[in-house]
Amino acid sequence: MVQSMTGFGSASNADFFVEIRSLNHRFIDISIKMPQFMSQYEIPMRTILKENFERGRFDVSISLNAQKAPRLKCNRPLARNLLSALKDMQEELSLPGRINIQTFSEYRDILIEEEPVYDADTLYSVFHQAVFSLKEMRIREGNLLSDEIQKRTGALDKMIKTIKSNAPDELVRWREKFSARLRLIVDAGIVDNNRILQEAAIMAEKLDISEEISRIENHLKQLAEIPGHGDAVGKKLDFLVQELNREVNTLACKSGEYAISAIVIEMKTELEKIREQVQNIQ
Repeated sequence: MVQSMTGFGSASNADFFVEIRSLNHRFIDISIKMPQFMSQYEIPMRTILKENFERGRFDVSISLNAQKAPRLKCNRPLARNLLSALKDMQEELSLPGRINIQTFSEYRDILIEEEPVYDADTLYSVFHQAVFSLKEMRIREGNLLSDEIQKRTGALDKMIKTIKSNAPDELVRWREKFSARLRLIVDAGIVDNNRILQEAAIMAEKLDISEEISRIENHLKQLAEIPGHGDAVGKKLDFLVQELNREVNTLACKSGEYAISAIVIEMKTELEKIREQVQNIQ
C-alpha cells in the first residue's frame, strides 16, 4: 500500500515511552535519542526501521517512564579517597577552612547514575508498537495522496483527449497557412524545390503532435497504475511526472492554436500539483 513519508507514531508501557516522527527525505535517514546506557540497542532499532520503511527522515525519541528514571548514588570509594587527599593537602600546606558536603558537591563524579533494571524484550515490544502506529498513519496519509493523484490524473486524461480531438482542426489551419506562404514564394518568382521542401518539413514538424499525445497517454496510464504496485513507488511516480512535464512542454512549443495552448497551461498546473503530492510519497 502507498505510504506517505510524513507520519507520527508512539507507544508506551510500564518502563518506556517511544515517539517516532517521519518527514520527507530522498533516502532513509534515522536519528535516535535515548539514554546513554541503552546505546547497544540503537543498531537493532535502525534495522527494524529499515525493514519497515524505504524512505524518510526518522526522529526517534526513547525515554524511561518516571518510575524507571535513573537514581543517583554516591561513589563512596571516590568520596573517601577525595576526603583523604584533601585532608593531607590541608595538613601539609596548613590550609584553613572546613571540608564539608559543599566541597564534595563540586565534584560531579561523586554522584553517579544507577542504571535501572529493565527487560530488553519489553523495550523492543514498545518500539515495535510505535513503528506499527507510525506505519498505520503513513498508510492513511498515503491513501489520501494516492486518491488525490488519481483524481488529477483523470483530469489530465480528459485534457489530453480534448487536445487529441482538436488536433485535426489545427492541422487544417496550418495547411491553409502553409499554402498561403507557398503562394508568396511562387508569386515572388522564387520557385526552388529545396525551399519548398524545407518549408514543408518545418510545417510537418510543427504540426505533428501525435507522438507527444501518445507518450502522454501512456505516461498517464502508468501514473494511474503505479500506486497499486507496492508501498515504495515515490521515485517511479516522480520520474513519470518529470517525463510528463517534458512532453507537455514540447506540446506547448509545437502548438500554435490558442485552444490547445490554454489546455496545455492547465495541464502544467495539474502536473505541478501532482508533483507536490508525489514528493511526499515513499
